[in-house]
Amino acid sequence: MIKALTDLPNTLVGFEATGEVTADDFKQVVMPAVHSFIRIHGKINYLLLLNTDIQLFSAGAWIQDIWMGIKDLGKWNRAAIVSDSETIRKVTEVFTKVMPGEFKVFPHDRYEEAVKWASEAIDLR
Repeated sequence: MIKALTDLPNTLVGFEATGEVTADDFKQVVMPAVHSFIRIHGKINYLLLLNTDIQLFSAGAWIQDIWMGIKDLGKWNRAAIVSDSETIRKVTEVFTKVMPGEFKVFPHDRYEEAVKWASEAIDLR
């Protein structure tokens, strides 16, 4: 399941993943919020708090996540993933080299730092 995080700066859209994550979670929760954020800000500052094992993401969830990244390719500013997974850290290091914007993984005990980093004001130039 994915739910929107509501206690964030207005320059950041964020979500928490718990339990099993499906394609519908991305279609019904993440995508509408991200597209609304883009309409307002022009770019994406994104935070994903992973409180579940990545193995609990369905194949459809991964496809929707990848589709969001590709569809809005030029819109990414900063994305913080909060996870203690070494696999997530390694994948993100590769991902940030091929995507526009900055992507960074923070361990759970640095959640507030992740929020601060990812919510950097968006430069529309």
